[in-house]
Amino acid sequence: MNPFRWGFRAQMALGFVICAALLAYAIFLQLHQGLEPCPLCIFQRIAFAALGVLFLLGALHGPRGSAGRRGYGVLAFVAAAVGAGIAGRHVWVQVMPRDAMSSCGPPLSFLSEQMGPFEVFRTVLTGTGDCGNIDWRFLGLSMPMWSLVWFALLAVWALYAGFKRRGPRKLF
Repeated sequence: MNPFRWGFRAQMALGFVICAALLAYAIFLQLHQGLEPCPLCIFQRIAFAALGVLFLLGALHGPRGSAGRRGYGVLAFVAAAVGAGIAGRHVWVQVMPRDAMSSCGPPLSFLSEQMGPFEVFRTVLTGTGDCGNIDWRFLGLSMPMWSLVWFALLAVWALYAGFKRRGPRKLF
């Protein structure tokens, strides 16, 4: 079962399943292991959710024409690129020396009550301190580092699924 030989719908469905599994694991770690997400982690979850929705829409729609498939591929790529940018910023915050950083700031709920959405986004992306804590590692990589890896892989997968040349459909 080579996923590179699957059809567009199956490739998009696989992208959705991966996003759903990553979000489920993050929620599991939060609820059962006590790892509270920082604001940058929450934005990464939102990016994975948006990416998953785009993969799901592409799988459900399954456009016949190459323009439709490419459209879904590009939209999913953009969502993955935004997520990679957020994850990259989080990795940068984590690798900076502690004395060069200030605190991460107030919780996201407080920020959203006090500021507009663009100010909250800008404030969170300049987050430091708590966002720099590394509470979880797997194979030497922190959660944001793994998020960055997955965003990169899913971005390439979206482009592959959207731009792969497909032969004429066979009836049988």
